[in-house]
Amino acid sequence: MRDALKLRDPAGAHYTLLVLAYIALTYTGGWAALFQPSAAVNALGVVVLAHSMLIAAYLLHDCGHNAVFMSAKTNAALGKVLNWITGSCYGRFEDIRYKHMRHHVDNYDPVVWDYRSFLKRHPGLARLVHAAEWAYIPAVEIMMHTMLILAPWVIESKRAQRGRVLRVLLVRGALLGLVLFISPVAFLLYALAQLLLLTALRFMDCYQHNYEVIFNLDDPDTVFPHKGDAEYEQRNTYSNLLSHRFPAINLLVLNFCYHNAHHEKPTLGWYRLPELHRSMQPDVEAQTLGFVPQARAFHKHRVARIYAEEYGADEVKTSLNEGRAVGVDALSFLTAF
Repeated sequence: MRDALKLRDPAGAHYTLLVLAYIALTYTGGWAALFQPSAAVNALGVVVLAHSMLIAAYLLHDCGHNAVFMSAKTNAALGKVLNWITGSCYGRFEDIRYKHMRHHVDNYDPVVWDYRSFLKRHPGLARLVHAAEWAYIPAVEIMMHTMLILAPWVIESKRAQRGRVLRVLLVRGALLGLVLFISPVAFLLYALAQLLLLTALRFMDCYQHNYEVIFNLDDPDTVFPHKGDAEYEQRNTYSNLLSHRFPAINLLVLNFCYHNAHHEKPTLGWYRLPELHRSMQPDVEAQTLGFVPQARAFHKHRVARIYAEEYGADEVKTSLNEGRAVGVDALSFLTAF
């Protein structure tokens, strides 16, 4: 038991305990706030709940790298709990880890389902998605998370997961149905918190890489010319810090924004990434993006990004500063297909 709970970095045990306590307190507290009669408390609850799920998602990401515990099984056990907290539990933690490791090792973004082609074949749905994205509703991400439920029936490699998805759907559906029965307002507020989560995740993913998107996740034998190329990996990875002047602000995304440092040492704990980022200067300066240009481009190209496959076409920092960077949607590590 003691070996199973052995941390990868025992010196950072207090950070691990703090983030786990934060997730537990904000998730339960956020849910409780949704049921209160005060609109102000409801609003606070939505933000707190969304942030608890965001931090849970990034800690799940660390579990995928075995960056929390030494034991892969213990990382997986925690990752599965966090997967339920984020609401992406229709997909397996093992699949999340596999897809993300392919991203790191192959230096590509491998996927299975091409939602762009799907929208082109369904113009009515495409018009709805366009309108929703214009209104800042993350419709593409909603499609991707819906596909987590449908994947065993439309993607051959997920076929064996039909029973599991039905069981998850039954349990989660019953819990959300109970929320809806007790308080329709709380149910709608939870849905709003989920939309905030998806928006925050896609904002952080949007410009972190300049990799090519390829549809071969189910084909591990494909030859990748940049596989294992550390120089290519760093040159096509970007650190999108929320704040350069006040590093503590980057804790809002569990330091996921120190992305060059993360790709340099993927098993390094989130709390050590700022120090590694500083040690990589000045080499990583050219890969460090500004928050304002990113936010401006994220807003400007929110509709154009639906069909964009910019990866591999341009140098991100230059095009971002010039307002040309469109970015890419639907590459969340939570949607493993």
